Amino acid sequence: MNPVLKRTLTGLTVGITVILAVLFSPPAAIYSAFLVLAVLASFEFAALLSKKWPEPSARRVMATLLGAAAVCGGLLAIVSIPMRYGDAACGPFRMGNVMLLYVLAIVKFSDVGGFAFGLSSARLMKGGNHKMCPSISPNKSWEGLFGSVFMSCVVSCSFMGATGFGWTKSLVCGVVAALVGTFGDLVESKFKRWVGVKDSSAMRITNGMGGLLDMFDSLLFAPAALLPLL
Repeated sequence: MNPVLKRTLTGLTVGITVILAVLFSPPAAIYSAFLVLAVLASFEFAALLSKKWPEPSARRVMATLLGAAAVCGGLLAIVSIPMRYGDAACGPFRMGNVMLLYVLAIVKFSDVGGFAFGLSSARLMKGGNHKMCPSISPNKSWEGLFGSVFMSCVVSCSFMGATGFGWTKSLVCGVVAALVGTFGDLVESKFKRWVGVKDSSAMRITNGMGGLLDMFDSLLFAPAALLPLL
């Protein structure tokens, strides 16, 4: 199967599954799911770090612990979102579940917008688009960043009926999600270049979408940055 098609189909399947799970799962199930993801992502980080430093050492242990703390802290910040809303309802759903879906949507759709705008601009612009930081992530462009912000803001505003946010707050959340999400992506890209791998799929448990760190890199810092705005 064509790699792009394979990744697209896998992404759609995962996306639909996540939407249904987030909306209908009880809080305990959501906490457990993200705890498992955080642990797996931490093991993936440790496996990648061992490629850079194969021999056991104090610095490898310290780097592993610090990296795992950052990964777990970033992902587990997500579960504090539904905790804020308790048993409040939003139509037939828990308000906390809806807000969690909102945060996941504006962050991950910023990835979609960045990919679409970056790819399109690279093909349509004479001489290619304007690279943001080619030494870290050669495919990242300023046009892609614009697409990330644009898409995140569109999705954020589409949730206004559920979140109760006004235009200004919705746009601010969209911009923050896109910018901090992109920062997380760049941090993970820098780490992969440092350890000398193309993707983070050290455990080979995903299907054509890279590793867990590749899938959740934009979520490492964005939810924590959005918490004060929710």
